[in-house]
Amino acid sequence: MSGGERPGGQPEEIIERIASGYRFTGPALDLGALIWDGTCHPGAPVRIPLPMLNRHGLVAGATGTGKTKTLQLIAEQLSAHGVPVFLADVKGDLSGISAPGLPNDKVRSRAAEVGQEWAPAGCPAEFYALGGLGHGIPVRATVTSFGPLLLAKVLQLNQTQEQSLGLVFHYADSKGLELVDLKDLRAVVAFLTSDEGKAELKSIGGLSSATAGVILRSLTAFEAQGMGAFFGEPEFDTAELLRTAPDGRGILSVLELPAVQDRPRLFSTFLMWLLADLFHDLPEAGDLDKPKLVFFFDEAHLLFDGASKAFLESLTQTVRLIRSKGVGVFFVTQTPKDVPADVLGQLGNRVQHALRAFTPDDEKALKATVRTFPDSPYDLQELLTGLGTGEAVVTVLSEKGAPTPVAATRLRAPASLMAPVDAAELDRAVRSSPLYARYAQAVDRESAYERLTARPAQETPETREAPAPSQREAARPEGREEERPSVVEQVVGSGMFKSLARSVGTQLGREITRSLFGTARRRRR
Repeated sequence: MSGGERPGGQPEEIIERIASGYRFTGPALDLGALIWDGTCHPGAPVRIPLPMLNRHGLVAGATGTGKTKTLQLIAEQLSAHGVPVFLADVKGDLSGISAPGLPNDKVRSRAAEVGQEWAPAGCPAEFYALGGLGHGIPVRATVTSFGPLLLAKVLQLNQTQEQSLGLVFHYADSKGLELVDLKDLRAVVAFLTSDEGKAELKSIGGLSSATAGVILRSLTAFEAQGMGAFFGEPEFDTAELLRTAPDGRGILSVLELPAVQDRPRLFSTFLMWLLADLFHDLPEAGDLDKPKLVFFFDEAHLLFDGASKAFLESLTQTVRLIRSKGVGVFFVTQTPKDVPADVLGQLGNRVQHALRAFTPDDEKALKATVRTFPDSPYDLQELLTGLGTGEAVVTVLSEKGAPTPVAATRLRAPASLMAPVDAAELDRAVRSSPLYARYAQAVDRESAYERLTARPAQETPETREAPAPSQREAARPEGREEERPSVVEQVVGSGMFKSLARSVGTQLGREITRSLFGTARRRRR
C-alpha cells in the first residue's frame, strides 16, 4: 500500500492509533499536536525521541510554509536538553533564537491550540560569518584541509578537471607545499605549468598541461571575485560547534549567510566541509542517550546540484557513518526529490511542510513525495497541498527505531524571538564572544606561495662570472647562509628536496592523510 492509500477505521480509532505511536517513555522533543479532519487534538502530542535525533532527518516544504520556525523550535529544545546545534541562517532571520520571544495574540492562540505552555526564552548562541563577511566570527578553512573534491565543486570543474585537481593536491602534499590560501594553490599550479615545472608535470600521471591551465584560470577568476577571504588562517576548529554553556544548555552555532547568499555553491560546499571535518575528527561513539551535535543543512539542494559522482559518493558515506559518531544531520530543502535516494533513505525523521502544485513539475514532485511516506490513513496528496503555515506531515523513528505513524501536525510556537535581532546587537554579541579574538584577525604565514615565488637575486653583468665554491664560501659573512636554491631545487630533485625538508622541519615531505572528501586533518593548536 502506498503513502496515499487509506486504511479504514472510525476517527477516534485512527486518532488513537496515530497518537499511540508518539507516546515515548524517554526524553523527547515536542513538535506539536495531531490534526485529523481539520481539527487539532492537543491531547495527542507529536514528538521525536531525543536519542533518535542522530538518525538524521529532513525538513522540507515550499517557501513560506514555516521551515525556518520548525528549525527554531527543534533547535531551542535540543539546546535545553544540552545538545549543541549548528544552523545555517541563509536569509538572516534566525538570529532571534538568542533572544526571548514576544508574546502576542498569534502566539497565545497557537499555544492554546496545541496544548503548549508557552514562555519566552532565548538560547545561548554564537554567530559566525564565512570569511568574516557579514555579522559574525570569521570562519575560514585552509585550502589543504578543504581538499580537492570540495574545491572542485566550488570552482565548477568537470570530472576530468576534478581528478586533475586531486593530483595537484597529491603533489603538494607529497612535496610538503602547504596550501593555506588560494594564492598558494595558484602558485603550485602556475609552477607546474611553467618551464621550470614541466618535468614535474610529466611525473604526475594523468595531468595534462591544458587541464592544469584550465584549473589555473578558474582559480584566478575565483580569486578575482573576492573569494580569497574564505580560505586562510586561523582556520576554524569545528570542535567549537560541540560546546555547551555554563548552565549545561547546548550552544547554538548560527552561521550568518545573508552577505554571501548570492554565492550558494560556495556556502553550501563550506557547510559540507564543516560536516566532513567533524567526521574526520570525532571518535566512534555508538548509540548515545542524546546526540553530540545536530547539524541543520539548509538549502540542501544546492549541495547536490551539479555534484560529481565522487562528490555524491563521499557525501553519502559521510552521512551514513557520522551517525555512529553521535552527529545527527537534518537536510532542509523544498521537496524530498532534491535529495538523492541513497541519502534520503538514511533520513529517519521527516517533517514535511506544504507543497505547491501549480505546474506539471510541481504535480510530479508532489506524487513523488507521497510515495516516500509510510502507509497512512490520510490522503497525503490532498493533505500536503492544503497544510497551513506552521503545519506539517510528520513521521519519525520511535525509541525502538521503527517509523512512527504518519501524523498531520500543527507545530508549536518557538519560545525565542521569531524575527532577526538588531544588527548592532548582533555585532555586540559577536565581539563579546571569547572566540572573537581567536579568529577575528587573518594571518598570512609562509606557505607554498612564499616558497615557490622565492627566487635568487637577479644575475647582473658584475655577478655573471661567479667565484669558485671555495671563494664564495670564504667571501660569505659569518652566520650568513648561501644564496637560496632555485624553485626547482626547492621543490624537486630527491637530493635537494631532502635538504630542503631538513631545513623546514620534520612535517615537510610527509604525505597528508585525507578522508572521504579529501579533507585533511589540521595541526591542532
